[in-house]
Amino acid sequence: MENSHSESYAAAGVDVTAGYEAVRRIRPMVESTYIPGVMGTIGGFGGLFAPDFAGMKKPVLVSGTDGVGTKLRIAQLMDKHDTIGIDCVAMCVNDIVCGGAAPLFFLDYIACGKNDPVRIAEIVSGIAEGCRQAECALVGGETAEHPGMMAVDDYDVAGFSVGIVDEEKIIDGKKLAEGDALIGLASSGVHSNGFSLVRKVFDVEHADLNAPVPELGGKSLGEALLAPTRIYVKAVKALLKAGVDIHAVSHITGGGFYENVPRMMTDGLTASIDVKSFPRPAIFDLIQAAGDIPERDMYNTFNMGVGMVIAVPAGQAEAALAAAKGAGEDAYIIGSVVSGDVGVTLK
Repeated sequence: MENSHSESYAAAGVDVTAGYEAVRRIRPMVESTYIPGVMGTIGGFGGLFAPDFAGMKKPVLVSGTDGVGTKLRIAQLMDKHDTIGIDCVAMCVNDIVCGGAAPLFFLDYIACGKNDPVRIAEIVSGIAEGCRQAECALVGGETAEHPGMMAVDDYDVAGFSVGIVDEEKIIDGKKLAEGDALIGLASSGVHSNGFSLVRKVFDVEHADLNAPVPELGGKSLGEALLAPTRIYVKAVKALLKAGVDIHAVSHITGGGFYENVPRMMTDGLTASIDVKSFPRPAIFDLIQAAGDIPERDMYNTFNMGVGMVIAVPAGQAEAALAAAKGAGEDAYIIGSVVSGDVGVTLK
């Protein structure tokens, strides 16, 4: 690659040598995520991974893809790029684990107006941290310059992950039953959804994102909004290892409770959730007040303090709480499964 340089391409706005420098910077970060099964290192045309099927009767691959969304604008305004990669990983692996799958590997795609190797390395540092939290490997990715289509300082981040689960252990809601307890795993804040509304109500293009906010315990608005999405892989693994019979799981993302909780329900069953059973982070009160947003819209847009809902037999609720807390999560019994049309009732 030392001899690879095109003056013509550089004149068009693409500096291939910057790409090589970015790869040099991120290589140690990428390799820090490697787990058994990774073959080779970055730089090839494809990421290689040899999965271990030992003990599985019928392995099933589970995949997920997502991006960070307009939360990226907060990172750009604050010139802080080392956490949004965690968000990108979280949005993919949290979906995968809903089916009981353990994430194996992750790939990222970064589009930018101009390849700044330092900034790319900051972004990838977050992606690598997210992969370590999810216990999966970062096996490849792509950085693409889009001069003329994106502003010089603009970028977008998306990702893709693959996990594995034995078919007989897939969590698909078929065992869901009336009386099951609903366990809520606490969120770290807004996570990575609803930021088009957040940016509007706070007028972030003109707000002082670095000023301390008393209601946020002295944190700045920008700091609170950039809090990375919680990754719940270890928590779900801990419940399964503890022998908890997980009946269904929902990742609370865009659409909040009203859109995501019904996705874990089956015919004739609905979720009854007590919103007073878990703490509501102060950032949501600020959002609601700034935008004069109705209560229902808040729960139909944001996670409101719960990033994942897990249905377990009522008799295993305490064991589920203990396992989740042992994995480092704050967890609460937030409701139960009752008979009724598929949906969710908040009280």
